[in-house]
Amino acid sequence: MSSDAVKKRKPKVIRSEAGAPETKRGRAEGDQDVRVYNEEVELEVRDPQQDYMLYKDTCAALAKLMEEIQELKAGGAKVQSVEIEERRTQCSVHFITLKKLNRLAHMRLKKGRDQTHEAKQRVDVLHLQLQNLLYEVMHLQKEIGKCLEFRSQHEEIELVSEEEFFQEAPAEISRPHVTRDDQHQLTLARLDWELEQRKRLAEQYKMSLARKEKIQKAIEQKREYLSSLQPGLQNIMQASLPVQEYLAIPFEHMQKQAEVARHLPPPLYVLLVQAGAYGQACDKNLSVSISGDVDEAKALSRPPEDSQDDESDSDAEEEQQNTKRRRATLGVQLDDKRKEMLRRHPLSLCVDLKCKDGSVLHLFFYYLMNLNILTVKTKVSTTTDLSGAVSAGELLNSESLLNCLYASDHGKETPNPANRYQFDKVGITTFGDYVSDLGHPFVWVQKLGGLQFSSGGAQSGLTGSALSASHMERTMKLLRGRLQARLALHKQFSSLEHSIIPVSSECQHLFPAKVVSGLVRWTTMSCQEFTELGFVQHVLKAGLVHETDLFFMATVERGTARLRAAVVMNPRYPDVAPLFSLSLHWKGERSGRTDDNLQAMESEVNVFRSELQGPRPGLQLLTNQIQRLCVCLDVYLETESQVCDGSEGPKEFPREKMCLRTARGPSRLKPFKYNHPQGFFSHR
Repeated sequence: MSSDAVKKRKPKVIRSEAGAPETKRGRAEGDQDVRVYNEEVELEVRDPQQDYMLYKDTCAALAKLMEEIQELKAGGAKVQSVEIEERRTQCSVHFITLKKLNRLAHMRLKKGRDQTHEAKQRVDVLHLQLQNLLYEVMHLQKEIGKCLEFRSQHEEIELVSEEEFFQEAPAEISRPHVTRDDQHQLTLARLDWELEQRKRLAEQYKMSLARKEKIQKAIEQKREYLSSLQPGLQNIMQASLPVQEYLAIPFEHMQKQAEVARHLPPPLYVLLVQAGAYGQACDKNLSVSISGDVDEAKALSRPPEDSQDDESDSDAEEEQQNTKRRRATLGVQLDDKRKEMLRRHPLSLCVDLKCKDGSVLHLFFYYLMNLNILTVKTKVSTTTDLSGAVSAGELLNSESLLNCLYASDHGKETPNPANRYQFDKVGITTFGDYVSDLGHPFVWVQKLGGLQFSSGGAQSGLTGSALSASHMERTMKLLRGRLQARLALHKQFSSLEHSIIPVSSECQHLFPAKVVSGLVRWTTMSCQEFTELGFVQHVLKAGLVHETDLFFMATVERGTARLRAAVVMNPRYPDVAPLFSLSLHWKGERSGRTDDNLQAMESEVNVFRSELQGPRPGLQLLTNQIQRLCVCLDVYLETESQVCDGSEGPKEFPREKMCLRTARGPSRLKPFKYNHPQGFFSHR
């Protein structure tokens, strides 16, 4: 059979990638069978692993054929030779196989991608369904949360308790048989009862408003009536001024002072009230008044204006643009800050303490606003001239008059601990530099104003008016006593400067009738001059001298003997007795540290002060001490051996005092104690 016949009988195959998987038969030219070939169907039944092995074998066979063709060509075979053509035909077949495998691989890749895409679509659909479900769950949770967090308006209403509800509410509202077992019905019933009560209260409110309007109309009528009376009352008050002055009942003055007192700072107001109350109740000679600029005080109490007019702002901007100011130096800024920190309130208090002799102690109290402390200045007015005594110049000095009114209260430093940090910011080293201008910040002044600051001492626990009242009486008595003591010392110093020792009639019995030794000089001296004296060093070492003390020198003479007495006077005289240190110039110089008898004389005037106190309050103590010193010098000189070498002759100091024994003991102490009324001297 020839090859043409075979070709005629070979069926025709039509490949279709999208066709049906079955083979279709039809009639074509001649009676040739037509079959449709679908690679997708073949792809389903083919094994990819086998195709891979076929690919490897085909590549290997193709490589082998290429080598054989190369060897044949190298051996001299012609290109058109049968061997090369056969091998070329076989290579073509292998290439066709490779193309088919390549096509199948692409089809598998496309199919895999389609399957992956379909799977992703199914996953996306499921994920979208999941997101929808989650959103619905979240929405439901939010709705549930809103329901759980819902607060009804009745929860903001403060309802009566259940017990009170069942007791007061009527049965038709409370319905106990239903509400006791049903909480919802109970709440509704309580709300109904609350509504009924509010309706009743609303009616009462309307009735109260009506009564209020009636009362307001009545008040307006009475106010108009009272305002019409004011001119007549003012005329009556003006006509009654002479009567007020005659009866010492200044109603108008008190009214004006009460109006001004509204603008006082709290400490000065407390002091005003407590001092006025104490004066009315216990001391008619005490008076309190307010002085200062009332308008400035009102401006301080008025709130500052935060905003200014636009016109003023524009003027200020224009002024800043047109003028150039030099920046203030650091020193000027600090001075301004110091002035602002030490600024006093424009209002102050004046407390006047009058004594029986007509003298008046004026106390001026000031309030430092930024430091929150009170200060005081003093002034003394007397009916007599006090310029005669030179040594009494420091007694009534306003800078030292009130020193140590209470023990250790010098008034040089501020008692407020917070002020120390304020001073550091503005460069103030000590408040004592400003005391002369601002006044003394004594601790008792703070307590009179109701101020108490934490310190090392014990706190009383009282504040404000209670603290002021607890210190008012004692402080006023101490102030009046200080003035009386200084005035008495002033009179005594005037006599001492004229070598006269004033001894009152109540104290005459403390001394013998005749005292030969006399005071020849009484002078004042400074603290530095006192410390330079040699016979007072033991007093300095003992710490008995302070800067606030007053120092004097008394000189007592008899014949050739001269006794010098350095006197240290504490500001709290006569509660604290003056301290005497002695030095005798007679046959050499001796002092209380070198002579036992001089030490005994110091004891007579320093230790046995109770014998020299005199009648209360003991204002004659200083002059009695000086007189006792003169008596002791007489005893010392009269009992001392006059002729040491045994020669005869008149004695310089004849014996005029009657002594039981002229000397006693190894130290040969002399009898300095005077016994009244017997009139003799004895040893202690």
